[in-house]
Amino acid sequence: MATFVKINDFVEDLLNGVHNFGSHTLMLALTNTAPGSESSPPTADGNGVKANLTEVSYTNISGGQPTLASVTVTLSSGTVTLDGADEVITASGGSVGPFRYVYLYNDTPTSPADPLIGYWDYGSSLTLADGESLTVQFAGTGILTLA
Repeated sequence: MATFVKINDFVEDLLNGVHNFGSHTLMLALTNTAPGSESSPPTADGNGVKANLTEVSYTNISGGQPTLASVTVTLSSGTVTLDGADEVITASGGSVGPFRYVYLYNDTPTSPADPLIGYWDYGSSLTLADGESLTVQFAGTGILTLA
């Protein structure tokens, strides 16, 4: 299973009130370019926005670019967990990819526009053939925890 990697700018954005997980729309972005190989690396301070990603085409993804349908924030003894329903990405009408990195970003804010939260590195490039699916698993483990 891929491990979640937090984007540095996410912490600053969180403290500046950019994210409202109760009402904002969270989406996934797929890319095959390593974070450090992008022309403006999204993991570097000040670069944590979707515009700095080289995304794959979403034409053959059933339902288009993946949007998280259900996001929850749970507080327990001073620890907050951001969780969501698992997201199934299905190729329909052709292949999707290759991609290796699945980024989570907030589609609602305009300043900064589309701030990145983090990403999962699947370790090698994946290509979904027509009819194949990938489940990005959140439920049970949560997306991220703040203590």
